[in-house]
Amino acid sequence: MSNEPSLALYVHWPFCVSKCPYCDFNSHVRESVDQQAWREALLADMAHEAALLPGRRLGSIFFGGGTPSLMPPETVEALIAAANRHWPFEPGIEITLEANPSSVEAARFDDIARAGVNRVSLGLQALEDQALRFLGRAHDVREGLAALDTARAAFDRVSFDLIYARPGQTPSAWRDELTRALAFGTEHLSLYQLVIEPGTRFATLAAKGELRLPEGDDAAELFTDTRAITAAAGLPAYEISNHARPGAESRHNLAYWQYRDYAGIGPGAHGRRRSHASFRHKKPENWLSAIARNGHGIRSEEALEPRTRAVEAILMGLRLDAGIDLSHVAGLGGAPAQNFIDLGKVAILADQGLMARTGDRLRVTDTGMPVLDAILPTIVRD
Repeated sequence: MSNEPSLALYVHWPFCVSKCPYCDFNSHVRESVDQQAWREALLADMAHEAALLPGRRLGSIFFGGGTPSLMPPETVEALIAAANRHWPFEPGIEITLEANPSSVEAARFDDIARAGVNRVSLGLQALEDQALRFLGRAHDVREGLAALDTARAAFDRVSFDLIYARPGQTPSAWRDELTRALAFGTEHLSLYQLVIEPGTRFATLAAKGELRLPEGDDAAELFTDTRAITAAAGLPAYEISNHARPGAESRHNLAYWQYRDYAGIGPGAHGRRRSHASFRHKKPENWLSAIARNGHGIRSEEALEPRTRAVEAILMGLRLDAGIDLSHVAGLGGAPAQNFIDLGKVAILADQGLMARTGDRLRVTDTGMPVLDAILPTIVRD
């Protein structure tokens, strides 16, 4: 058995009942899905990755999408069983599935839990019916909360998502909504500011001047309130948009942010393994054709230069409240960390209260997190 750190596995299910107007994920609406063909294709894609990553232990599995709660439970079970054959599971492995809170999907939760999933991430997105209609969601608040109750009864661990900084949303209204969300007592919340992503229906509306979001000081106030309220409730931010009770952080997502190896299977999935990046065909039909032709869905692979790995680790790690270890960055890049990050500019930002350094540990402060996207290009060397 390898002494390398545990591996994470991502499984992408690309299908949704409908496309949300804010979503730029690799999700597709299809009239029908050949479930057996998709199960066999995902198993083949996984077997290919396993052959390239022998002797590893698996620390987490994440079923994302799309809407993976639309997957038949027998497909979920088959994929978990195959993963365990390929890679021994670490004790207490985290197995997460993203779910929409429709009553049809919630009815599958018990079967999905029996299949081996022990953590669910529920896409509630809002606790107001008008907001849910604006976001293009198929459920209302009553149905969403019923699904949350069902999820908490079925799974050991439950998280849910909310989207804030919606048009016209005041800080007072968001504080009330967030306080209500925290009262449900889940161990983890993902709280995302609404962003206009290129290629979405919201982007079209914004280009026409028909959609405007809070910005500047208003958006910063919403972000600051979010961190203060969740911290006071015992779910501090551990990543820019994720909040958890200590010990309840998403172990799978930490693998990304801490720049550890992960295998990705399914349409559009990315992977990082042993200094190589893999990219799979994005369109479902193209991915299926590649599986039939090659036995895997990979579109391209590339060896990552040490500098690329160091810079990626900086960009991912500074999203975390804990920040990055400069010695880890140096090890990835094969050179001193200052070759990849401008420590002089870091010192200036630290004087401004936007960053903090303790020995080799470097982090963005609560004050700096709202402007993280401006900080990163300032400090990362070309």
